[in-house]
Amino acid sequence: MTNIVLFGPPGAGKGTQAERLKENFKLKHISTGDIFRKNIKNQTDLGTEAKAYIDKGELVPDEVTIGMLKTAVEEDKFGNGFIFDGFPRTVAQAEALDELLADLDTEVHAMLSLEVPDQVLVDRLLERGKTSGRADDANEDVIKNRVSVYYKETSVLKDYYKSKHKLHTVNGVGSIEEIANRLADIVKTL
Repeated sequence: MTNIVLFGPPGAGKGTQAERLKENFKLKHISTGDIFRKNIKNQTDLGTEAKAYIDKGELVPDEVTIGMLKTAVEEDKFGNGFIFDGFPRTVAQAEALDELLADLDTEVHAMLSLEVPDQVLVDRLLERGKTSGRADDANEDVIKNRVSVYYKETSVLKDYYKSKHKLHTVNGVGSIEEIANRLADIVKTL
């Protein structure tokens, strides 16, 4: 089993590259956004609890998010492994993920951090905004704020995984295929 945390700022290409890794290595892609939507749609107890926080514009507490994540992991615990996208976002969440995977006799094997210059991120998101219809991808000031929040709040995770010798930084600039090949080269060594 190979478990990867795919990491990077908004616009780094995580979703695109997660799909490539999923196909190439037969891993299950776990996106917290998808898990939230599934639980809310299916009106699970955790989904109902999460919706109450989301409706108030508040962050969903870690224990709720981790509960949903645990269910998703247990559904495919005999697969080839997981790509975690959008989780963890804090050191506390990383530690909770470590505990969850330890219960399954496995671990996070690598954090793959897509490194992309800020202006490239802005340009990519503005371009995506032209076709996605997402308001947060159409406003340059909003994009710059999202990138800034990423650096302030979540980039500390790189230090966490670096201290465990699991951080792999990857140049996230180039064609989709070039970036996919860089990621695949690392995953093959895990």
